[in-house]
Amino acid sequence: MLTKVIPFLFVILWSSGFIGAQYGLQFAEAATFLFIRMSVNIIIFISLLYYLKSVLPRGRYAFHSIISGFLIHGLYLGGTYQAIALGMPSGLCALIVGVQPILTAAILISFQKQRLLFIQWIGLSIGFIGISLVVQDNMNWVNIEHKYMAYGFAIIALFGITLGTLYQKRYCKNTDLIGCTVWQYIAALLVFLPVALFKENMAVTWSIQFVFGVMWLVLIVSVAAVLLLLYMIKQGSSSSVASIFYLVPPMTALQAWIVFNEQFSIQEAIGFTLAAMAVYLVSRKYTPNLSKIKIK
Repeated sequence: MLTKVIPFLFVILWSSGFIGAQYGLQFAEAATFLFIRMSVNIIIFISLLYYLKSVLPRGRYAFHSIISGFLIHGLYLGGTYQAIALGMPSGLCALIVGVQPILTAAILISFQKQRLLFIQWIGLSIGFIGISLVVQDNMNWVNIEHKYMAYGFAIIALFGITLGTLYQKRYCKNTDLIGCTVWQYIAALLVFLPVALFKENMAVTWSIQFVFGVMWLVLIVSVAAVLLLLYMIKQGSSSSVASIFYLVPPMTALQAWIVFNEQFSIQEAIGFTLAAMAVYLVSRKYTPNLSKIKIK
């Protein structure tokens, strides 16, 4: 029963990251904000490492953890935050990253003889339509001066989370989750630090809202949601885990309605239903064996 609840709990927690980011980015630039977030993440996870007596991966396991962290946290978070900072609506960014299941399926098909069932392709299509219905009312750009650059960062985020999920499943399945995450956040910090130093002024307007945003993203998203994500990757198939992300944009819209009183229309409710249906269709039967993937 708990295993079935975990994906939906993950969606709720992961989606709340947009709420925390909306608060935090008002008081610091993207890379600076993420550098602070990663620094706090590392402190917390090193504490968990010693408290839970977990094992810090070494050798090739440490290397694989660092690569997965670069992809999942460095490219995905960095790309997403930079795209939004450049004026892209968060809903549009969520839509672009939301095609992850389709990209995951394409990559798996390229490296495996197995193919998705027809009904699962239908599910992927339904999910994309569902996301479109939810976010299409949020397509008003804050700033169109760097529009194409923002698209580029969003696509980087898409490939980061997609390849990171596949890499994590393929090479990090036997590593300790806490220890693996320590290396992942160190890798992400090393991505954001030079950007913050050389591209930003690292100025922060300290306030209760900023601290709240950082701590929410650290405790709720970086600790709870990320551990749930790594657990799902370790226990399930990559296509099934990827399909869960179809629920993130609709859930984000629902949370925005609750927290910020943004209207949740009938159209968005239909989109949410279609996204849930897509998750069911994609993840019901297909269980690819990633151990057979050979990347040349």
